[in-house]
Amino acid sequence: MIVSPGINDTTVASILRAPKHVMRLFRIGSFHQTRISFARTLIRRMAQEGWQITAHEKRLDRNGIGRIIYRIDTPRGPLTFSGFSNPLAPSERTDRVIAEKWDAAFTLSLGPPETVEIDALEMEVPLQEMGRFGVNEIVLSRANKSVRLFEGVINSLASGNQPDVHEISKVGYLMRTTAVYGNGKFGLADFEKLGLERDFTLPFHAEMLSVYMTRQFTIDLIDHCAGMRGGKRAVTLARPIRRMLGIGNATGLGMAPYLINHPKLLNNWIVARETALARVRLIERPAGQEVIKMCALIDRCRIHITEWPTTDHQQNLDISRMGEDLELVSSLLADKAWFNEPRPWDRLIRWAESNLHLETQELLVSIIMEPYGALIDDLETTNSSDEREETWPEMLLGDLKTLIETTYDWALALDCTKPHGDKYFWYRSAEKEEPRLGERYVEPGAELEMPIGIARDVTRLYEKLGELDDEINTAEFLIAWPQFRRVVRRIQTLSELPYAEIRDNLIGSGCEPVNILRCKLSIFGATKFDPKSKLWTRITLFQGAPLPDELTLPAADDWFAPIFPRETAV
Repeated sequence: MIVSPGINDTTVASILRAPKHVMRLFRIGSFHQTRISFARTLIRRMAQEGWQITAHEKRLDRNGIGRIIYRIDTPRGPLTFSGFSNPLAPSERTDRVIAEKWDAAFTLSLGPPETVEIDALEMEVPLQEMGRFGVNEIVLSRANKSVRLFEGVINSLASGNQPDVHEISKVGYLMRTTAVYGNGKFGLADFEKLGLERDFTLPFHAEMLSVYMTRQFTIDLIDHCAGMRGGKRAVTLARPIRRMLGIGNATGLGMAPYLINHPKLLNNWIVARETALARVRLIERPAGQEVIKMCALIDRCRIHITEWPTTDHQQNLDISRMGEDLELVSSLLADKAWFNEPRPWDRLIRWAESNLHLETQELLVSIIMEPYGALIDDLETTNSSDEREETWPEMLLGDLKTLIETTYDWALALDCTKPHGDKYFWYRSAEKEEPRLGERYVEPGAELEMPIGIARDVTRLYEKLGELDDEINTAEFLIAWPQFRRVVRRIQTLSELPYAEIRDNLIGSGCEPVNILRCKLSIFGATKFDPKSKLWTRITLFQGAPLPDELTLPAADDWFAPIFPRETAV
């Protein structure tokens, strides 16, 4: 690999994709996992630091009801993951947030199992939001079985056979989480405590570890139930299949406002992603092995997307188009003439924007990062931020207007007028305090609206400023019109953070919140998005990730776009 001479922040900045190009709903809704997504960076850290995961206690009855307790040894001390398997009648099983019972419930705690009040947690954790937790509990979560597949796998193993890989590939997981809580919710330890004292200095690593351990719990539970059911005939799940079992998740509107309410964090996440891409695009001459690796990844992705289950018509269409596009890319890179000129990856990205479908463009962004860990993995440390917002009271209104014209010109260009420009309102449900989406001119409750309509609010502020003297300062203005405090503070705080805003009308008729969900989930490390409506989607996490005893293997970090084994030998 030969990078551009004199590569520095200035040269990287010169090739970054523009915010007006990246921060559109339709594009962020096409993002894929990258090597600096949180699931990937967690596994890398665990491997580099030699984390050890062992089953400390397994207390399960014949039907798999009971608990498995795991000890996780890290350089900064042990952690405990407690998984509780519970009886659940079919009538009680639902993935909705209003559920009160689940097949399994989990918590991640600071300290070794010997210091954790596991008996108490066995009573409290299945209660989830209604339970009582201490400051040493980090994450609280729950999951439900994919019942038909779960039972089918047990029956196969119990009879001495490996399960049908094709059937497993149609789902990709045996359990799916319905909520993963952290950062101080319900009395849990908050992020500041974890960052100062322990292993979780980056956002969502604690939650990702809980999901990873849920996967191991599922595998151990399956083997136990098969052994109980089949006795001496039973076999354990083959390692290649274990590795390809992920954890499912159903994610709805509850996650969507997060990116709007944490704009600094969003900016940092996107800057890290776009900087990684820019660094790779600046490579003058890739090494031969890097080209071979890139071509192999494209071939792997062509198989991977054929194993992407979805019932959504548009997503199926996108998958089909990606297959066609990747065939074009493969042919392009097979021609050695492509590499006669410098910066072939930059040319590839620019060519893709003119010749490939949107979803393939963003998949290609992820693919070309993969061989270049040494060049981009340091960016994972830039994914945190403070969330302080500040008002500049001395700013004159004329300067505030100019600031809006230069940094929020995209908002002024949008139509936020009724009935289509403000069709929706976001609110929190009284029952679960979860975000919901209502139709403003059809449903009651618009007076409870959450501040999600950034473009509309900026436009209203700009119109008001146009009525006033430019020499008035911000402090005087906000004393007279305090309803604009929030949006003024946001504009001033984010003025130098170009990727902090989603540049679309989030309350207009064209808004599809599933695009916001996909953006955040891709940054988490999710794959195989299966939209169920414009309001929620199913995903898979940790499919293909190394098992706990594989973390230190040479290929442990090579699990982008995994494919199911063609053989199921142990």
